[in-house]
Amino acid sequence: MLDLPSLVLLLVVFSLCLSLIVFQVITGVPPMSSSAAEAADVVALLRQASLPSQAIVYELGSGWGSLVMALARAFPDAQIRGIETSPLPYWVARFRTRRMPNVFLRRCNFYACDLHDAHAVTCYLMIKPMPKLAAHLDRMLKPGAPVVSLTFWFRDREVAAVRQGPGLRGAAALYFWPAHKAKATEEVWSTNT
Repeated sequence: MLDLPSLVLLLVVFSLCLSLIVFQVITGVPPMSSSAAEAADVVALLRQASLPSQAIVYELGSGWGSLVMALARAFPDAQIRGIETSPLPYWVARFRTRRMPNVFLRRCNFYACDLHDAHAVTCYLMIKPMPKLAAHLDRMLKPGAPVVSLTFWFRDREVAAVRQGPGLRGAAALYFWPAHKAKATEEVWSTNT
């Protein structure tokens, strides 16, 4: 038989694990951390995009905070704004970034966030939310804003640069939003398929 403190701890752990599953079902995205190599690829692409010195960079679906932390270290003069909807990863990221003055985390659905002030956006999601995210970015971002997507790309957009580090999961792609494909490319593609 379990004593009361053990039972409470077991219920807390069960609730936290259940919340991860529930939010994965809701969003279609599991909370995965980017590796150091993947984060380095994202940083390299943002450096290639020549961000202004005091840029505002959004990390959509910031999860456990790994990429937010890498961005904060790489761009100490920038404001790194992580958006995460799942409670457990959000609170873990809050704890991990508590001493990083240029990190601002918000727990909410990033589709409800105003991104008009973004100088750049990063994301590491899954394929399911990418079309909806593209439409959201179309409404929110200034033309030419750099967007870096890790592993899961925007299928209907033109990639400006790619970095494939030693990580097993996939490459990072840089877009300059809205990154629409040229008409000639679309017409050739549609006639060849």
